[in-house]
Parts: sequence; structure tokens; C-alpha cells
Amino acid sequence: MNYNVRLFNLFEWISEKDVDTKIVDFIKKEAPDILCIQDFHPRKDNSLAFFKYRYEHLSQKKIKHGQAIFSQFPIVNSGSIEFPNTSNNAIFVDIVKGKDTIRVYNVHLQSLRINTQIDSLKNEDSERLFNRIETGFSMQQFQTELLLKHKGTCQYKVVICGDFNNTAFSYVYRKIKGDLKDTFKEAGHGFGRTYDFKFFPLRIDFIFSDEAFAVNGFKTFEEVYSDHYPIMATLSLKD
Repeated sequence: MNYNVRLFNLFEWISEKDVDTKIVDFIKKEAPDILCIQDFHPRKDNSLAFFKYRYEHLSQKKIKHGQAIFSQFPIVNSGSIEFPNTSNNAIFVDIVKGKDTIRVYNVHLQSLRINTQIDSLKNEDSERLFNRIETGFSMQQFQTELLLKHKGTCQYKVVICGDFNNTAFSYVYRKIKGDLKDTFKEAGHGFGRTYDFKFFPLRIDFIFSDEAFAVNGFKTFEEVYSDHYPIMATLSLKD
């Protein structure tokens, strides 16, 4: 018997009350089995209580934020892969569905800190911009190595969701994807834009799945709740 798992990736949760309500209604409408949020602020109203299980990992800063994974299936193990010298991070959960245990990673790689507004780029000092990008690439590479080292010890089928802050032409994309499936390439359509950049479509948010999964669907949503667009993949696996 086959079963479907719908994985929803949402980059940022805005804290404004009216946006909160719209996001919750949107998530309820799409009804994912697993929800990954990369820039998560804790909810005082427990508005995501319709998920039975969750794992949140928040920074120790005064303004709490971090990452979260919500699931309708039991979470039997969870943890964090600590990225040094940054607020970016990766977390994971082991989820039981039927007879299978699935490892889900939620990854947020280092931002390159580029202001994509043309006027800002024109006024940017080129040497400072280059140094910042070079530092960002170096940190992304190191974070990728930490993720892959952790993944290498996993005995379960793996799904990786996340904001890579880089494109499908990048080193970090190729390394993290490895022999996994890019669910957009398997079942998506069009450019698959996930970042709101008006001059050309950028796809920097991804859902990768183990080869054992069949990718039965992929959708990039046009709802605007931040500068990223939500994405969702539907996977199936023999029970």
C-alpha cells in the first residue's frame, strides 16, 4: 500500500497579527502533513496547535527566532546541527509513518547579505560587496559540510527542506542534493521562483527527497507573506 506525505516549506513567519491569521488560514487550507519554517517566531496564541507534533529550536537572543518543524505524524527524535558564529542553523526530526521512520532536515544557510534593490547595489562599495559575498560563500560551504556529515550517520530515508540562500547553479545546491531528488525538477512547472526579485526568477528554496520516494506533486505558491514564496511537495512511499 502507498501513502502520501505532503511537505510544506515556509521561509518566514511575519509577526504582524493580520498576516498571522492569513498564514494560519493558508496552512489549514493546504493541510500539509509536515511543515518546515526557517525563520520562525514562537506563537503565543498556539495557532498551529492543529499539528499534533512539533520541534522548535530558537536562538538565545532577546528577540526569539529560529526554526521549526510541525508534523501530523509522531516525532520520535529531534535535534539541532549548530552552525557557529551565525543565527542560521539546521534542525532535524525523525518521523514515524506506518512502518517507516523518515528523517526530515530543515536547513537555513547563511545569507549573502545582498540588497537586491538596484539603487542600493549601484551605491554599494564593490570591494566591500565582494568581501561580504566571499565570506557568505565560505560560511555556506562550511555549513553544508556540517549538514552532510550529520546526514552521513543517518540510517533512514531522508528529506531536506530549506532556504539555501543560493541558486540551483551553486556549489551548496549540488553538494546537498547529491543523489537526492529535486522535487521541483521531478514534478514542478515553470521557473519555480521562490524569492521575490522583480528582474528575473530566483529559486533558492528547495525540497529534496530520497530516491526511494516517488514525487507525486510539487507546487510553488504565489501568496506573499514575506520576500519568499511557500513551496510544497507530495511524496509517496510503500508502506
